[in-house]
Amino acid sequence: MSEADFAIGIDLGTTHCALSYVDLNAETDGEGGIQGVLQVPQLTAPGTVGELPLLPSFIYLPHETELAAGDLTLPWVEQPGYALGDFARSRGALTPIRMVSSAKSWLSHSGVDRRAGILPHDAPEEVNRISPLQASTRYLEHLKESWNNQFPDKPMDRQDVTITIPASFDPAARELTAEAAELAGFQRANLLEEPQAALYSWIQGSQGEWRKQANPGDIILVVDVGGGTTDLSLIAIIDREGNLEPHRVAVGDHILLGGDNMDLALAHVVGAKLAGQGTQLDPWQLRALTHGCRAAKEVLLGDADQESIPLVVPSRGSRLIGGSIRTELTRDEVRNTILEGFFPQVDAAARPISRPRAGLTQLGLPYAQDAAVTRHLAAFLGRQAQATEELPGFEGRAQGASFLHPTAVLFNGGIFKSSLLSERVMKNLNLWLEAEQAPPARLLSGADLDLAVARGSAYYGKVRLGGGVRIRGGTAQSFYVGIETSMPAVPGLEPPVMALCVAPFGMEEGTEADLPPQEFGLVVGEPVRFRFFESSVRRKDEVGVMLESWLPEELQELGEIEVTLPAEGRSLGEVVPVGLHAAVTETGTLRLEASPVTGEERWKVELDVRQP
Repeated sequence: MSEADFAIGIDLGTTHCALSYVDLNAETDGEGGIQGVLQVPQLTAPGTVGELPLLPSFIYLPHETELAAGDLTLPWVEQPGYALGDFARSRGALTPIRMVSSAKSWLSHSGVDRRAGILPHDAPEEVNRISPLQASTRYLEHLKESWNNQFPDKPMDRQDVTITIPASFDPAARELTAEAAELAGFQRANLLEEPQAALYSWIQGSQGEWRKQANPGDIILVVDVGGGTTDLSLIAIIDREGNLEPHRVAVGDHILLGGDNMDLALAHVVGAKLAGQGTQLDPWQLRALTHGCRAAKEVLLGDADQESIPLVVPSRGSRLIGGSIRTELTRDEVRNTILEGFFPQVDAAARPISRPRAGLTQLGLPYAQDAAVTRHLAAFLGRQAQATEELPGFEGRAQGASFLHPTAVLFNGGIFKSSLLSERVMKNLNLWLEAEQAPPARLLSGADLDLAVARGSAYYGKVRLGGGVRIRGGTAQSFYVGIETSMPAVPGLEPPVMALCVAPFGMEEGTEADLPPQEFGLVVGEPVRFRFFESSVRRKDEVGVMLESWLPEELQELGEIEVTLPAEGRSLGEVVPVGLHAAVTETGTLRLEASPVTGEERWKVELDVRQP
């Protein structure tokens, strides 16, 4: 048991962060709990601090002469040198080249150095940039100081803290998130996948009524469309000796597709309208317009009767009266763009469209090429057609099915506040099910779309300490390390690489696995590369399975790691015979260790893509 007074859950989101907490000392039943949401102090205007339940995930880096002394002061710091939260978002909409956004997406981008100052990504040289890791650290620091300011006698470093991540985060991105928490001063933080947090929130919020909505044999599809990512998960409900047990059976790929894409699409719609009127926007104005479209989208997708929202695009020229361009975004433009562009009606056999890529491309986030969430959903369910076959009570159900048949759907993410979007997804899914003579899926009600992830992660903290319903499942993928084969030199041909399974699907956090007694050669004392792979479809591979070949859709390569392992008194470049040992840490990251056949050394390789 823990000595903490609170289980704290933090939603470290792409577009906003939130913090929820459960009082661990309160007398409640296993699934209840006295739960609160922290009102986060943040700048709402220069020199003005307000308290809001959501902390927008934006950092504004002002010019040194832009603001007056005291304009950035917070209750716990006088001059931080930057703005974070609500004011950062509004100020950055006017000067986007000084605003850091989508730090979470950059943190998961293996194609860049996530410890380097690269944000804002397209800022001019005079702007002091920060790293994705530093941005994530600043959000967590702000939440920690907010908590300590409100609960000075219960500091955060004495509480049980859980931080959420996308289910599709690879081990490197998970490790970087854990590192950001450590840099922010968290003594110890657990990681939890966001779709699981959403389901935990639904369970906790039902006060035990979830058993009336979920039944043994159910397959719950969690559709989580956030600001920057689309996360898809499947959770089966198993009858375990008379008790219902949620069991996570699959997660989707890391899809950079979410509300940010929708805002940009709407900005292009408005930009095209202005171009037709003779006004051409430059890239800077388009970025500013994108942030304006975000707020307009939320209003026009809702149930209000408002037909349009006025937009003001700042101008850097002197030819325009008032220095700005005035236009509007209409309800029809929003609904047509988002419904038909991001949630089109498609068949179950539909797959994301992939277009030929240019030989040279601008360095940036690896966004999904296809914006249709429904096509990504169809592909995910198609890949997971057999995912439940080995679970008790599910044998034979997938026979003849071209995709896995969910029986219930739980939505998460602010965009689903619009019933239009959730209804469109349900319509698509149920048409697919009807075509295969399967019963329609039902919508699970009662989800808190803005705060579900924070609330669910706080409840998970309580569950970990011994109370409540726990979702089982372990790792969402199987993980492999590349083993270079030994072969004579051949001009123009690199030695083939085999893939050794070091962590099978479902390996529980906090567990370890010794690989079969097979020796490998480890190069020490000089820079070497480690290649790692993951698979969400090879569910039966056990630790030690060696793959000599595989299909492109079976294994995906993760970010390469280049390190120099200490020689420990050996010759530089020496190949040391070693045995391997793998572990999944409590934070959900993968660690690979190598120990020599003779000797006491132990080399550890963390999947954190650290620079050499």
